[in-house]
Amino acid sequence: MTELESRIDKAIGALELDAKVRLLTGASNFTLHPEQAIDLAEVVFSDGPTGVRGALFTGGRIACLLPNATLLAQHWDTAVATEVGALLAEEAAAQHVHVVLGPTVNLHRTPLSGRLFESFSEDPMLTGALATAYIKGLQDNGIAATLKHFVANEAETDRKTVNSLVDERTLREAYLLPFEMAVADANPWAVMAAYNRVNGIPATEHTALIEGVLKGEWRYDGLVMSDWYAAESTAESANAGLDLTMPGPAGPWGDRLVAAVHEGEVAESTVDEHVRRMLRLAGRVGAFGEERAWPSDGPAPDSPQRRALLRRLAAGGMTVLVNRESTLPLATEGKVAVIGRHATETVAQGAGSAQVRPPHVVSIADGISAALGADRVSVVDGVEIRSDPLTAAPYSLRDPETGEFGIRVTTRDGRGDVIESRHVDVSEVSLRESLWLASATTIELAAVVVLAEPARMQVGVRGRGEWTFSAPGHYERVRLERVDNAGEVLRLPYRTVTLDLQPGTRITAAVTPEPDTPIVGLAARVAPKPPAAAIGAATRAAREADVAVVVVGLTPEQETEEVDKITLALPGEQDALVAAVAAAAKRTVVVVNAATPVLMPWLDRVDAVLWAGLPGQETGAAVAAALTGEVEPAGRLVTTFPARDGDGPVWSPMPLHGELPYGEGIACGYRGWQASGIDPLFWFGHGLGYTQWAYGEAELTVDDTIRSVRVEVTNTGSRAGREVVQVYWRPEGEPVRLIGWSGVDVEPGLTASVEVLVEQRVLRRWHDGAWQWLPLTGEVLIARGLGDIRITLPATR
Repeated sequence: MTELESRIDKAIGALELDAKVRLLTGASNFTLHPEQAIDLAEVVFSDGPTGVRGALFTGGRIACLLPNATLLAQHWDTAVATEVGALLAEEAAAQHVHVVLGPTVNLHRTPLSGRLFESFSEDPMLTGALATAYIKGLQDNGIAATLKHFVANEAETDRKTVNSLVDERTLREAYLLPFEMAVADANPWAVMAAYNRVNGIPATEHTALIEGVLKGEWRYDGLVMSDWYAAESTAESANAGLDLTMPGPAGPWGDRLVAAVHEGEVAESTVDEHVRRMLRLAGRVGAFGEERAWPSDGPAPDSPQRRALLRRLAAGGMTVLVNRESTLPLATEGKVAVIGRHATETVAQGAGSAQVRPPHVVSIADGISAALGADRVSVVDGVEIRSDPLTAAPYSLRDPETGEFGIRVTTRDGRGDVIESRHVDVSEVSLRESLWLASATTIELAAVVVLAEPARMQVGVRGRGEWTFSAPGHYERVRLERVDNAGEVLRLPYRTVTLDLQPGTRITAAVTPEPDTPIVGLAARVAPKPPAAAIGAATRAAREADVAVVVVGLTPEQETEEVDKITLALPGEQDALVAAVAAAAKRTVVVVNAATPVLMPWLDRVDAVLWAGLPGQETGAAVAAALTGEVEPAGRLVTTFPARDGDGPVWSPMPLHGELPYGEGIACGYRGWQASGIDPLFWFGHGLGYTQWAYGEAELTVDDTIRSVRVEVTNTGSRAGREVVQVYWRPEGEPVRLIGWSGVDVEPGLTASVEVLVEQRVLRRWHDGAWQWLPLTGEVLIARGLGDIRITLPATR
């Protein structure tokens, strides 16, 4: 027995039942209870797939904002995933955070899912390998990773009630496989059980999955926690293997679990096992026994060290989808018109629990101007891209008293007397997290609009309640109601007006919030022109330039937790903008600022397309580095892109009568696409980079199964580049599947011998309750993506 396990035994023996149960529900939204009697310190959690936000959802500490998970996955590089984990560990340690709530390993089952940006890919093996490396990067540095969401949680619509219907083979081979790989190869110290039901049973009560598969078959020794507010039962969830309910201090356990033990519904030994796993987590992160020593300093989120790393991570994962006549990299001379609202109102991250408060976001317009020189670049606004414009305006206001970025928040009692007045360095406040707001009858928000010159502005308020809102020449009263039941924190009601404002204009709003109102805010942004005027200005700028760079994309309204999309079409009149610019420009480059597939009806009319993803705080600098070739955008797609709405093996994420059947079985993503005979817009694995590649001799190593593939690749272009050799297997009667890959950097004119080791766990099938090897039939495909297969070999000995 290890020293830690011995201390755990003593601690469990020293605690009474109610004290043990108290440790099994969070102390707050993101902390666990300390217990001085057993030398247990507070354990702090943080959301974290793309940055460590800390214990506050709104207005917390400034932290590094990384590229989204899909963009990082497009590197197809486990070393990058480990590097990201290590970076997150440093960020967590700087905030005294013990547990990061990531990675997310749910698959890209349908391109309409709103939360794909947090997940790695549509392929289970690629997802599992990257998650394993990410976890090692975190835990090798003493910070716990949390593998989530266990399991079959691939859509957001009705996510807290939906019943995912998944047959046993599909569950094992596709949706459980990333969890199995990560548990076996990295042993994450925590796993999060999902909101949904799996075949009729809530994931937090699923004995067969938690006790049977995770803790039983896989011998997992870590902690299983609920997603936030996911656990609703007492005895059922405790007996199913759930170890911790989050958040706290309220929850379905507490006194009810104590009563269930006394009534014989839950054995006290079951409670002891949950406490054991919680203390094991605390011991591993340095909160049980001798407390860990946190670092006293480290790189700041906006330090040159962090900025250079984040820029490289973002640019290197970007994907060149089209590059006709070597339009990219951009020439070193000539005028460039940068066009589009995404160029100035650049989207760096999706919405939801993954949100981080970054030190800055470099806009794509600023990044390109800095890289090419302001004298070469003209910036032209585009069409409206948002339904809720206020979500795009966090840095456009100053406190009228201090002059600092942010707003002035004043609380008043029922008589109208001031209780307190504070500067807040964000544009909204959380009533749930800011206790000083709790006693207010009304909350007043005031700010000065940041303008260099007079401008037409959209200004307004967000959040439930009775509002009065005033600006020069404008006054109104409005009541804002809840938008829907999807998620109040993410879908705030809002009211905007468009006004002609002068620099230094003050705007003021006061709200009488409704009970349990989560967030209220005040914001302003430059109003876009009407579509016809915006497109006209864009085409004039395009005619005068040598290259037009049109920046389009999605917003956090589409790429968000709790809401799925209904179309892959770009919002607003962005397609019309691209088409008009392409008709007017000498050359047109489209930069897509989105993490998930979009339709491209203009694809045949443009010269190049760079898939930029959601690149984090250094977005503009990374896009500029990729466009100029300073960093090769060597990314390969991790999701198949449909050409039309409705195409593909899985389309709708909408449940019918509360049920979401996984009827495609294991033929998800590219597997189903290839079986259908329909070509997508872009295949899984596609990416051009900035050079060309020739494939030479190849050989398989085969005994009772496929062990490895070796192939020669030659860089036939004029630039150094990175190639990703992808190996697929298409067994007879079975869907094609990725079985291995390897990346290699090669100078121009040189040849490299690349060995690809085959992941054995994708050579099996689940049959009659057990694993068995698939027969060695069919073909092995060596490819640059499933749309560019270079070598086909028989899968024989």
